Amino acid sequence: MRGRAGDERGLSESTQWAVLFSLLMLLTLGTIQAGIHLHGRNVAQRAATAAVDAARGSFGSTAEAQQVAQGIAQSGGLQGVTIRISRGVTTVTADVSGSAPAILDIAGRIHETASAPLERVSQP
Repeated sequence: MRGRAGDERGLSESTQWAVLFSLLMLLTLGTIQAGIHLHGRNVAQRAATAAVDAARGSFGSTAEAQQVAQGIAQSGGLQGVTIRISRGVTTVTADVSGSAPAILDIAGRIHETASAPLERVSQP
C-alpha cells in the first residue's frame, strides 16, 4: 500500500512539471512575440519618418520617399508592406503598414503614421 501512494505522488509531480513547463514556454514565446511586434512598430515608425523627411524638402518627391520607406521597412523585417505618401500644399504625411513575423500566429497588422510641414523657400 505504501509503494502505491509514492507512485501516485510521483505521477502527480510529473504532471505538475509538465503543466508548469508548458506555461513557462508559452510565457517565453509570448514575451519574444511581444518584442518582435514592438520592433516592427519601431521599424514602421522609422520608415514613415524617413519618408516624410525625404518628401518634405523643396526638391523632395513622393517616389523617392516611397523608395526610402520601402527599403527601411524591408530591411527591418516587415512583411506585406504598404506605403502611402500624401504631399499636400503645406504638409506631407506618410502611412506605413505591414506585418511583423509571427511565432504564435496572433500578431496583427502594424500601422504607423508620420506628418510634417513642407519646407518653403522664403526671401530674407
